[in-house]
Amino acid sequence: MEYRGYQEVREFEEKVVEINRISKKTKGGNQIRFSALVVVGDKKGKVGVGLSKAPDVRGAIRKAIAAAKRRMVQVPLKGNTIPLSVNEKFSAAKVLLKPAPPGSGLIAGGPMRVVLELAGIKDAVGKILGTKNKISNVYATLKALDTISIINGRRMSRGKTS
Repeated sequence: MEYRGYQEVREFEEKVVEINRISKKTKGGNQIRFSALVVVGDKKGKVGVGLSKAPDVRGAIRKAIAAAKRRMVQVPLKGNTIPLSVNEKFSAAKVLLKPAPPGSGLIAGGPMRVVLELAGIKDAVGKILGTKNKISNVYATLKALDTISIINGRRMSRGKTS
């Protein structure tokens, strides 16, 4: 976005993962709303997820971005990858995250890939094992990244490196 010759610099990059149409039966007819799942990250280790509803798509996306910025997770990076391997479960979703050697790229599918890209992870292997539900998979990936940061924090407090 340009404005009078100046480039607008964004702190975070946003990506819409899913938009759902929600219909509710009321006395006056059907009430239609939209829910948006948005992932926000700075590609330097900070990532957040927001899920929000509104009467219109644009409003739902705007609310989801605000919610994602409020709930950010700091991910420890070891070069371009994650420091350790982790299995995590959220609801019916199970995810497996493993570090990968430099240059191997991001090997992960769908919603998991979006979260890892916006977190700034360039070399990792991710596998979705449970459900195909995008919302559950995004939250499971975020939980896995949060678990990595907790374990890494404990390692650092003990004085262990690597």
